[in-house]
Amino acid sequence: MSGRRLAFDIPEWRKIRVIIDTDAKNEADDQFAIVHGLLTPRFDILGIVAAQFENTGSMMERRDTMRQSYDEIEKLLSLTGFAKEAPAIEGALKPLESLRSAPESPGADLIVEEAMKEGEKPLFAVFMGPLTNMAIALLREPRVAERVTVVWIGGEDYPNGGWEYNLFNDIHAANVVFASGVELWQVPRGVYSTIRISIAELIHKVRPCGKVGAYLVEQLCDFNNSMKYPEWPKGEMWSLGDSPCISLLLDEHEYGYKMLPRPRISSDMYYIHEKTDRKVRVYHYVDSRFTLEDMFAKLALHYL
Repeated sequence: MSGRRLAFDIPEWRKIRVIIDTDAKNEADDQFAIVHGLLTPRFDILGIVAAQFENTGSMMERRDTMRQSYDEIEKLLSLTGFAKEAPAIEGALKPLESLRSAPESPGADLIVEEAMKEGEKPLFAVFMGPLTNMAIALLREPRVAERVTVVWIGGEDYPNGGWEYNLFNDIHAANVVFASGVELWQVPRGVYSTIRISIAELIHKVRPCGKVGAYLVEQLCDFNNSMKYPEWPKGEMWSLGDSPCISLLLDEHEYGYKMLPRPRISSDMYYIHEKTDRKVRVYHYVDSRFTLEDMFAKLALHYL
């Protein structure tokens, strides 16, 4: 995108269009993936869409979860210096009420608008939370399915499935997307949770990188210290589970996935396997070293 101040560039023909959809204030890892994406020269970022997380919003002080995500996106854009180059876009306020409901969503409108353009670079929509805005886009304009690749951080491991945070925040939306013909890459919990990092490493490698580096570490430590569950978090580490959606667009890890028939998802989030020719690309491996070191390097190149 013109005007972006990046440490290096790549040929224009290698670049891709990217829409980032994020429940940015649900906890503390989306922020790292957003900044990583902003600092990636391959990405022409068309907008960062604020996702709701209403079904788990009781964790927060107030329930307007899409607005919480939007405000966090705005803050990150300001801290990174990219406020004029990658706009924050509002998404739907609530999860879908049914498999056919398509509430107002400027984020879904952006997906439709960009998908229907002719002769443009490939379009990818990455989802770090629920699939709400993607489902709305497909319901409004089914032809979008032929024109965008969806990368989703979410769902439990195969073959069984089960409770998972991003899926829980909109099961109807996941079923709409899985039932469509859209190209879908899924990074389930057993894979995204492997992007482990220690707080010591974050303090050492991220905090010195300007105001945004300091904020990334501060907000993670604050969230870490505020949680009182005995089993989570663990105290000295975190999982930057949303970051694979950035690294997989740099290198799609062609040996790290299997093509599986798309399941239907039950109300308790288990996979219901039916005979279908539609496949989902399910990742069983993402290179954590590549993912994290690329982020560290871009932060250092840009802010040190």
